[in-house]
Amino acid sequence: MPKAARPRKPSLAASRLRRPERNLVTFPNPAPGRDYMIRHECPEYTAVCPMTGQPDFGTIVVIYTPDQTCLELKSLKLYLWSFRDEGHYFEQATNQILDDLVRAVSPRRMTVVGLFNVRGGITTRVVARYERPGPGRAAPRSGGRSSSRS
Repeated sequence: MPKAARPRKPSLAASRLRRPERNLVTFPNPAPGRDYMIRHECPEYTAVCPMTGQPDFGTIVVIYTPDQTCLELKSLKLYLWSFRDEGHYFEQATNQILDDLVRAVSPRRMTVVGLFNVRGGITTRVVARYERPGPGRAAPRSGGRSSSRS
């Protein structure tokens, strides 16, 4: 008579595996009185082309001058991972990433660069910038469409 199989415990690697999520975590800036630059390069960005359904690959570069908080790296990784099975145009994804990161970190300045792999023989680079409004500067426009009233 065969032995009854014992229930398998998940492996250590599987127990540490996190699901993609849009929750960005921050921590206190250790030097809030100084302007300095932080650069994160994330070479594993993937999403799905909304037109063809084919996978898109690229590198997302985040460059920012923090104010009171900094971005925690694991949450950034999980955030970018959350795009994997969704349809996004390069331009939309880059601007959404900038908007979400600015909302989470409230930096003095931030630039998000999307360096997307070749598709159809064309390499695409998208640069989205934010600078905190100050004296004499207008607030940046949101990524939505503008409308005019007659």
